[in-house]
Amino acid sequence: MSTQKFHPTSQEKPVPTDEQVADELCLLDLEDADSLLLHVQDLVTQHLDEFPEDQLDDEAARYAAKMTKASITDGTRDGHLRIIKHYITFHLRRNKKWDATRVDDKTPHDIAAFITQKCGPAEEGFEGRKYSTAVSTRAALTMWYKNLRPNESLTEWRLDSVTNTWRGLPTRSRQVSQFMVGLEKTKAKSGEVSSSARALALEDIHRLYKHCLDSNLTVAQRRAGIIRYVAYLLAWLMLLRIDEVIKLRFENFDKIPGERRYIDISLNTRKQNQTGLLHSWRLHANDGDSSICPVRAFILLASLYGPEIKKTGPLFLHVTAQGAVMQSQPLTASALSRSLSRDLQGLGYSSWALYGTHSFRRGGCQYRIKVKHWSADMVAAWGGWSQVEAVTMFRYFYSPNDNHEFMHDYDRNK
Repeated sequence: MSTQKFHPTSQEKPVPTDEQVADELCLLDLEDADSLLLHVQDLVTQHLDEFPEDQLDDEAARYAAKMTKASITDGTRDGHLRIIKHYITFHLRRNKKWDATRVDDKTPHDIAAFITQKCGPAEEGFEGRKYSTAVSTRAALTMWYKNLRPNESLTEWRLDSVTNTWRGLPTRSRQVSQFMVGLEKTKAKSGEVSSSARALALEDIHRLYKHCLDSNLTVAQRRAGIIRYVAYLLAWLMLLRIDEVIKLRFENFDKIPGERRYIDISLNTRKQNQTGLLHSWRLHANDGDSSICPVRAFILLASLYGPEIKKTGPLFLHVTAQGAVMQSQPLTASALSRSLSRDLQGLGYSSWALYGTHSFRRGGCQYRIKVKHWSADMVAAWGGWSQVEAVTMFRYFYSPNDNHEFMHDYDRNK
């Protein structure tokens, strides 16, 4: 029997390298951190008992308190301040010459060392706190370094080759991200549930539809609700984050006059795709479920805007308390995120803080797989994800925060 060697064809895509996968995991870590920032005050408050004031009674602690008070005057951030004081005190007790205002290549290591002390395994001499403690600690230290250097970028950490100084936030460094990824894996192996943003499932979208378009709302409330819901629905159907959907413009939409079966949407680039290649979607009418029908949603939006609103510029606009649509004031990502929190609280969700800017993307992925029965490659193409970015995609398919309470029904015979 002759053996034939397999030769890859030119169409075969290269397998992602370990480094590329690691890069994508770091990116996902940063996205999760950003997603939870909206509710970080609640997260910090939940963990304040792990940073007791009575442990801050020596010279190092008094110095730390003096520094934080001088640098941060926002009285609503007392929880952050207590964590920051513990951070500074921890390092001063180890090294009296440690400078809390120094920001250089050693700063990411200092951050990881403190989080290790709080969240490392108790059997190895650490405190053994949960991963959510690490998340709240990182958020507090982000605030510390933002206040130390208010003019720095909030989205990067890089070495300026001209000045030989580090720019941005050390909490966004690759070293800290890799540390957080490793810590989360370690905690997961021990049975701890992740703090990743929870997915918005189909039934959640149905509830948001009824809540935003409730006939008992005032005219102004319902007008604002229509805009919010269309933004929610598009983010969910197109697998977008809140900060992505809010950037949609009238010019991105191609609606053929009289065509009621579908809408074409095109974007020049996605955050993950910096090559400038066009990414597009065709959203079809859904006669079987009108509450998630994109064509009906656009008819609602068009009726609201009417001829007064010019069909150019940002798609989602601010509505005043009196119900006026302000084309000069686009809806912002932070405003839409806060609205989502209020809507979920209004629906009675006790776990509303678990939902963040990525919840639509996660839920949309799971809807395509579980309800529409798409294959993984279909979801990847729809979301515009490469092979490397599939690491993110598969994490969206499943999170320990999603649906585990229904697991007792998984093996039910029908």
